[in-house]
Amino acid sequence: MALSLAFHIIFSCIGMVMPFFMAVSHYYYLRTRKIVFRNITRAWSKGVAIFFATGAVSGTVLSFELGLLWPGFMKHAGPIFGLPFSLEGTAFFIEAIALGFFLYGWGKFNKWFHWFTGLVVGVSGLISGILVVAANAWMNSPAGFDYKDGIYFNIDPVKAMFNDAWFSQALHMSLAAFAATGFAVAGVHALMVQRRKNIEFHSTAFRIAAIFACTAAILQPLSGDHSARDVAKRQPAKLAAMEGLFQSGTHVPLLIGGIPDSKTHTVPYSFEIPGMLSFMIGGNVSTEVKGLDQFPADDQPPVVITHMAFQVMVALAMIMFGVSGLYFFILWKKRSLEKNRWLLWLFALCTPLGFLAVEAGWVVTELGRQPWILHGILRTKDAVTPMPGIQYTFYLFTAVYISLALFVILLLFRQIKMVPVLYDLTERGTL
Repeated sequence: MALSLAFHIIFSCIGMVMPFFMAVSHYYYLRTRKIVFRNITRAWSKGVAIFFATGAVSGTVLSFELGLLWPGFMKHAGPIFGLPFSLEGTAFFIEAIALGFFLYGWGKFNKWFHWFTGLVVGVSGLISGILVVAANAWMNSPAGFDYKDGIYFNIDPVKAMFNDAWFSQALHMSLAAFAATGFAVAGVHALMVQRRKNIEFHSTAFRIAAIFACTAAILQPLSGDHSARDVAKRQPAKLAAMEGLFQSGTHVPLLIGGIPDSKTHTVPYSFEIPGMLSFMIGGNVSTEVKGLDQFPADDQPPVVITHMAFQVMVALAMIMFGVSGLYFFILWKKRSLEKNRWLLWLFALCTPLGFLAVEAGWVVTELGRQPWILHGILRTKDAVTPMPGIQYTFYLFTAVYISLALFVILLLFRQIKMVPVLYDLTERGTL
């Protein structure tokens, strides 16, 4: 499941965000009639199609895995959190239909209706992502049912979907998707500009992607702060693992870096900011923050991996935040530097950072909830399948995802290589 999610989250993030890039480029083409915007729109639309197809395959595998790997979980949870998955399926079908209209609608529909179908692809993809995150948020903040003696009753699927964690997780994940996809796309186009390939095409595409990416990266720390406060309230053991906090107390420092030592209850190699964690959680340095000492050993998440993944996520987010601030400053005061080689190289180096941060964030979300699959109610060990020979399906799914990854890489490489032939064409070219 971890392997499948690690692959699928990349496909889903791109599927959620790229259609908006495409819609903006298309809008500028309709308003300005500049052929470069039409070329970019058509190139990006093919990329959207590639990721839609691979995302559909990887998502289908995940749906199989829910039933195959977690029968104890699905037996009880299916009737409760099935609503967001049902709605996600509806959004997926709308996205598929709209994408078909957009890809094959050039010159056949009213121009603004054609643009609208592309926008629908993005909106429905974003809604799909939010609905899936709502289901995951329910696992972190169970709601919509009563539970007693192993029995789930008084089920309310709507309340389960709009649980206490859904908004903070959906906002944080959506911004992460825009930042990750935006930096990846901007980085690729920046590299092409550096190589002096189809400069107008790649420069224009770079700016669209970079503005999306940098806007999301600037907003992300605010979302992260809101999410951390929410986790402190609902899942204090997760927060303690994220921060490497072994002892409860007030005036708790914020740790930067370090490797937690569960034997000595210390975090060697870390840098402390006195009182900052208490202040960030409660607005006052005297705020008490629960440590792992408040929880039985069997209810504590794995501290080392959770803390280090959290540190990686925050560090990468701060790098993207810094690059974003610099880019907006250049757009505001020093626009002549926008095509400077060092700035383009900076964005090229940032290409993978967003997705690395997304992967680290999901490690924090999932491992930080352990040992629970449904927080405080159902343990992971009680939900997993007892079926023998499960390792063979792992080998099969691994082969599927490696094949998908290679397939996507080859197709994207071809897309980039064929820009001067298929996409960066003059008004007289064939489209």
